[in-house]
Amino acid sequence: MIFKDDPEITMFDLNKKNVGGADVYGLLPDDDVKFNGWFADYIFIRGGSFGSTFFNVSDLDLDSRILIEPCAVLVHAVERAKTTGILKFNSRVVVQGCGPIGLICIAVLHTMGVHNICAVDGNEQRLEFAKRMGATTTVNFMNFKGVEALTEAVKEAQGGHLADFAFQCTGNPHAHSNIYKFIRNGGGLCELGFFINGGDATINPHFDLCSKEINLVGSWVYNLRDYATTFDFLKRAKAIGLPMSELITDKYPLEEINEALEKNLSMTGLKIAVVNK
Repeated sequence: MIFKDDPEITMFDLNKKNVGGADVYGLLPDDDVKFNGWFADYIFIRGGSFGSTFFNVSDLDLDSRILIEPCAVLVHAVERAKTTGILKFNSRVVVQGCGPIGLICIAVLHTMGVHNICAVDGNEQRLEFAKRMGATTTVNFMNFKGVEALTEAVKEAQGGHLADFAFQCTGNPHAHSNIYKFIRNGGGLCELGFFINGGDATINPHFDLCSKEINLVGSWVYNLRDYATTFDFLKRAKAIGLPMSELITDKYPLEEINEALEKNLSMTGLKIAVVNK
């Protein structure tokens, strides 16, 4: 895995500054040297003015290596959440959205000792997976009409309490609007679902944010230090038996990359991997 030497730099900063074209996905720029990691058999290790940091991940199995990047997203998000001072071992936490990001969020929280986790999604299969990742309760929003009924269901799932903290892991603006209702006064929220522009969300700043004194943080990708923590997370998750490898639902050889992309667009799997054998 390859980074610029600045330990705090994020993908956003790299894209904005365009520093040599290197990014945090472990791939080198497409330049005259080539051997840059794009499905290559060899990679040319640059030095000198390129100034990269290289991680040796040989002690991780292939599935764990495939999951490094999405897991780093969640390690970073949880670190952002911790800056509020609200997220603790005994916190009641809601994770909304049980795609790969939400499921990994639950796993990261579980390995940290947060065990009162309510998963919210509209797919029963993914909610069952959430339990295997560490969620204690689940709520299927398809079973409730209106945000008021859904809020009561989330509250009931947490023993009659609203959440101390919530992670919004979907890219749906309506989900963002709803999440505030699930959080207690003085609670916290980490919004990490909008990696790209998913559209505008509507909230009432007075009722949803100000009068409840919600502590809101946003999270977008990660930095170098998060990767080092991610390696330890993956090892710990495997050690306690979390089914991380099952997040990779489909693997395709390089010659079937078109089929892999079609599978990904169909949204019928979780993580889709192209493995160059």
